[in-house]
Amino acid sequence: MKAILKVSLMILIALSVVPTVLHGYPVDQDGKSPFVQVIKDKSDAVVQIKVEGEVQAQMGVNSDLFRFFYPYQEMPQTRPFTSMGSGFIIKFDTKTKEAFIVTNNHVVEKGETSKITVTLADKKKYEAEVVGTDPKTDLAVIKIKVDPDEKIISMQWGNSETIDIGDWVIAIGNPFGDIGLDRTVTVGVVSAKGRSGLNFGQASPVYQDYIQTDASINPGNSGGPLLNHKGNVVGVNAAITSPNGGNIGIGFAIPSTIAEKVVSDIIESNSVKRAYLGISPQEIDDTLKETFELNEISGVLVAQVVEDTPADKAGLKRGDVILSIDGVKVPNVAKFRIAIAHRPIGVPVEFEIMRKNKSKTISAVLTEYPDSENTDDISPTTKDIAKDTGLEVVETDSEIGKKLKIESKEGVLISSVSRNSPADKAGLKPGEIILEINDVRIANVKDYTNTLNLVISGFADSKRKVILFYIADRNGNKRYVPIDMG
Repeated sequence: MKAILKVSLMILIALSVVPTVLHGYPVDQDGKSPFVQVIKDKSDAVVQIKVEGEVQAQMGVNSDLFRFFYPYQEMPQTRPFTSMGSGFIIKFDTKTKEAFIVTNNHVVEKGETSKITVTLADKKKYEAEVVGTDPKTDLAVIKIKVDPDEKIISMQWGNSETIDIGDWVIAIGNPFGDIGLDRTVTVGVVSAKGRSGLNFGQASPVYQDYIQTDASINPGNSGGPLLNHKGNVVGVNAAITSPNGGNIGIGFAIPSTIAEKVVSDIIESNSVKRAYLGISPQEIDDTLKETFELNEISGVLVAQVVEDTPADKAGLKRGDVILSIDGVKVPNVAKFRIAIAHRPIGVPVEFEIMRKNKSKTISAVLTEYPDSENTDDISPTTKDIAKDTGLEVVETDSEIGKKLKIESKEGVLISSVSRNSPADKAGLKPGEIILEINDVRIANVKDYTNTLNLVISGFADSKRKVILFYIADRNGNKRYVPIDMG
């Protein structure tokens, strides 16, 4: 009987400390949300950011005739703008009374030439200055110097790698703070991790590894924190996807694994330091998996090696497939970019690669990312079975090449692509240059025709009918393009 009572007591104690779920939301034994204490402890660290300034504005009519009749009117003119966003205090220097605030780059990108006002939880307003910005991740740090008696609450970073899909998260922001909607709290779950390739127009960040959440991220919440159940920052709210501009439960936050390093670099040196390898990475798809005889769709293909870079000096070659970095698997280009950027500069890094179906390990010493980043007479065309690809090509120095201002002296120029052909489905376009076919260098149209005919002729007894083209676009960017002839 005593044993039964002891077990029952243990169960009751456990129930008293472990939240239950009521109507889909976690609550404690008193029916209170476990998020309540987090909000009490941390919400005052969230601030409202207001940016006011002027931007260039074109007149409605910009024709030369208009300029002629109004010769003294300056064009373009400026117009005032105001933008609102959120941020959170991540560091407070008790000696200098300076509070460092994390937000999005797109919230304060015009702030260096404008006025930035930060409103704290007690409604006090302070003018802020930009410490540093990083458009490549859409992060920024600003700072304010507060009064000696100002009480400051700051937040701490959490580890976004430890959160799982389905975990509860809390978003805090200042949507429309000027009308009393400051420090609005929403909760939801982590809907997905590792979201990349999102297109936000010209301002799209290069480094993307977003946390997706259904916690409402409203207009003005940009730059606010995404917290775990302990109140630690696991993400910086950045964007939503919506067909109508409203929230439909698809929001994105920059993970703390990216944000913490970027913010730390900005606070310490006003800039972000990243490691540099010197390759153009390309995504592995199903066709490339078969072409390179890989076990799975994972890793990145080396499409180009920049001369005199760590990759070049280490012996990496285009056509190599990088499978892991320092023993950690590389699933895709987005993860690869972040893994390289976060590696220590000047320290050897080991790459596991596949080269011509053989595994190999290469060590490279990464350098700092270069500042330049902070590339009617028609010649005979293809004949015979080579045209099965759907391509027509000409010499690079043909009239077409001259009209397109092609400077390349190697390869052949694609002059047309037949609709719905294998080349069209692979994404090849007129104006691109074919440099190699199945690792065979192409010097001219004759080379192209002979090589392609030979490759296609060899398909008769083969189950795999894929041709691997090495392509350069008009900007000089190079990539591999597999064409499935099956």
